[in-house]
Amino acid sequence: MDPFTVDEETEGEDEDYVPVERSTRVSQNGAVTSDQAISVDGSSDEMLAHRVTEEGFREEGGERRRVEGGEVSSSSNGGETKEGSGGWGEDQIDGMCCPICMEAWTSGGEHQLCDCSCLPCGHIYGISCIKRWFQQCGKSSGQCPQCKRKCTLRSVRTLYASRVVAVDEDLQKKIRSLEAKCASLERKNADWCMKEADWHEREADLHLQVQHLTEDKTSLRILADEVPLATLYYSKELQVDGARYFDIDAFGEILVIARRLSGMGGTHMLTKMSLIHPHEMEDILLPSGTKAVKDLCVSPANSRLALLASLGKKLSVLSMESNNVVLTYDLPTAAWSCSWDLNCSHYMYAGLQNGMLMVFDMRQTARPMAEITGPTGNPIHTIYSVLHNSTLPSGVRTLLSASSVGLCQWNFGGSDERPFLVPETENHGVCISLAYCPSSDDIVSTFRPKVEMSNESPVSQYSPTPSVMGQGMQGSHILLKRVGGSCYQKLGSSYANVNDVRLPRSAIVDLQSHDPLFVSGDEITHELVLKELPSLRVAQCIKSQKHPLRDVKYSHDLSSHLLCCLSEDTLQFFSAKFS
Repeated sequence: MDPFTVDEETEGEDEDYVPVERSTRVSQNGAVTSDQAISVDGSSDEMLAHRVTEEGFREEGGERRRVEGGEVSSSSNGGETKEGSGGWGEDQIDGMCCPICMEAWTSGGEHQLCDCSCLPCGHIYGISCIKRWFQQCGKSSGQCPQCKRKCTLRSVRTLYASRVVAVDEDLQKKIRSLEAKCASLERKNADWCMKEADWHEREADLHLQVQHLTEDKTSLRILADEVPLATLYYSKELQVDGARYFDIDAFGEILVIARRLSGMGGTHMLTKMSLIHPHEMEDILLPSGTKAVKDLCVSPANSRLALLASLGKKLSVLSMESNNVVLTYDLPTAAWSCSWDLNCSHYMYAGLQNGMLMVFDMRQTARPMAEITGPTGNPIHTIYSVLHNSTLPSGVRTLLSASSVGLCQWNFGGSDERPFLVPETENHGVCISLAYCPSSDDIVSTFRPKVEMSNESPVSQYSPTPSVMGQGMQGSHILLKRVGGSCYQKLGSSYANVNDVRLPRSAIVDLQSHDPLFVSGDEITHELVLKELPSLRVAQCIKSQKHPLRDVKYSHDLSSHLLCCLSEDTLQFFSAKFS
């Protein structure tokens, strides 16, 4: 039998169940208030053992309790409610506390859970609280403090539950979702920690590799400074009066030299010189009207032919076997440069004083194949035929020229034959020399400062203008490399002492298994300067003659490497030796 069963009979039939609507709110002092309070049969003074104040509070000991819609909230003398102190709302504490005294449930003792489970309402209270409630009613039967449903002590049932809490499914879903996210973040954090450890390890390895490479670089630099890879040694020199330009016929082992003899009229002629001791020489008279030879180029196709560009508006082909001019083309103006085509031995090129370029085919002697106007009207002082690049269409021939404004590329045999200036050589000054190595596509152009003119009078150049014309001044060497059909990459630059008037020649020495060397003359010290490519670091300086360098050529075969330098009337020969 239940502990609080009484003998009184149940009063009459139960009234119909009518739920009481409550509008719950929180007052300023933190207590939960309601629009309706509990109402029971008879006066409240008779039903309740404790006094209920006019404000709706019931005093008990040192606490005041407020009755709201059948529920009782309590506050201490300090005025702080349990709800207000914890910040919980009614929805949060529902199911965790007794609705009468607002104290937590217990699984035993005077505040053990009980409910009116036999009634339809099913409300839950502490067993001591509901007992006092019925005792205060003064009857054996009363009403549910919340819904006013009739009930008796006989209907009270004890619940043996450790805790009664209403589970919020939405909150449970959020909790599960947050737990899943936390687990995912923990896994990601673990992965990132592993990656970070791996990155730190790789970083340490890279630092170690950089340290080793730096040490190796230092060692190699020391070795390079101590022992040059290639050294030029003086071999011999020969006197050639009036020499201006020359070229080497490696297959015939001869030099072809353009000369201007001293005396009245200054006769212009060619001289063949053997490279084999005793260096026999043979003069070749040029046709009248040829005038001074501005450029001389021996055919690379072992055809024993030489190409001459002259100020007499002539482009001539000389047979070095018969010592006769076998073919002559008339030009619209003086020729400053010439070149054979490296891809087809029949084609020849002439750079003119007015900036035009003319293309010739030896198989067609009547007229030129093409006459192309250049981007500027400046004389073309150097021409090089460029080896065919795989990025260009088949049949397209490329030419590289130099004028005072810089380098220019020409394409023939394709859809677009318009020449264009190489952007990497602009705004460096006046271009006075060009050297090209076909095997490596290395290009070195030499510049001197540009003379800036004002409205009133000439202004000094970038460096002080020499008091005597023909002396040296500071200029620069620009190293380029062809990286495509029409693209160039600037690899470096260096200062140089250049001539302020003349157009000296320079060359690139292809050492095959070694880095190439750039050869030029120092116009102030009159030294022959060799610079390593691509660093442009000075590798060797050779004391030359009293006069500046005029022309330089390099040739090699299977057995030797020969460098020839022309300075006024003296030809010097150097041989390359490798360490």
